[in-house]
Amino acid sequence: MPERADYDECMERSDQTEFELSSNPSGAELSISLGDSEARIVTVGASLASYRAYDRDLVLPFTATEIRPSFRGATLAPWPNRIPDGSYLFQGEQQLPLTEPGRGHALHGLVSWLDWTVLVHAEHAVTLATEIVPQPGYPWRIALTTTYRLGPDGLTQTVNAKNNADTPAPFGTGPHPYLVAPDGPLDSWTLTLPADTVLLTDDRLSPRATAAVDHDPTRFDYREARAIGRAELDHAFTGLTRGQDGLARVRVTDRSGRGAEIRFDERCRWVQVHTADQPNLRLNRLGLAVEPMTCPPAAFQSGEDLLIIAPGDEVSASWTIAPIEPPHAQLEPPHATA
Repeated sequence: MPERADYDECMERSDQTEFELSSNPSGAELSISLGDSEARIVTVGASLASYRAYDRDLVLPFTATEIRPSFRGATLAPWPNRIPDGSYLFQGEQQLPLTEPGRGHALHGLVSWLDWTVLVHAEHAVTLATEIVPQPGYPWRIALTTTYRLGPDGLTQTVNAKNNADTPAPFGTGPHPYLVAPDGPLDSWTLTLPADTVLLTDDRLSPRATAAVDHDPTRFDYREARAIGRAELDHAFTGLTRGQDGLARVRVTDRSGRGAEIRFDERCRWVQVHTADQPNLRLNRLGLAVEPMTCPPAAFQSGEDLLIIAPGDEVSASWTIAPIEPPHAQLEPPHATA
């Protein structure tokens, strides 16, 4: 939930300002800033539309005046990734609409195309809310809030879910940002992905089995930083190595050492990495999707790392995107307090 100070600032301004729905395809656009860093959040999908620091993009941007390209920057809940065939067993047989019809899956949850309500819009933070109502395939009522907050250590998003139903509800969440390095094509970028295990898939991207990343090291093993090259990835990874602070860090940098990282704690035991391979060459491999996830693909079917929220209980997860600059370039940190 947002801090008291954010609510107080919002309430001070509420006599003059009403939060209104926007006619923009991606909803209202909300800017937050701290020092020289700035992020834009749009209300459709509670999506991260841009994040800039050191006068460069850290994620692949878009504008509120366009329909959000695919799931770029979206908040994913009550599941991330795919539920193959949209069917699962939980308090009976459940069948979700197939929102990825080409592959026959239910993709990326139920809230990524909803227009979320703005609760707080402060200088450094914004909080949005929506509600998942009981529906075919997901008969639970879940209240969701998400807060984006700029701090000295980067941009942190927190998702909070409360089960307002009378029975336990299955749940998972994650973001969908595309990290970018400032120079060169994606093939030349260096990826650091501290994962021992990859989830192999079939031609529908349905999970098959896990394997050690060194069974196909050229494609999957980035435990030591190296160039992405022509590798095509759309895979979930686990077995994450974490620092003493308990955080896993996935990084992408250009040849100068500049780039972006996303870090996350043990609530997210999985991360999906996608090289954004597209048949449209204008959109092909523009950024690297790095998606921390509280559960793997098909978790509603396997139960692996699936969060079960008891009636009246809440769960939360968070992750932080931050710039990477070579030590010699860090003359004026962009997150200095104004």
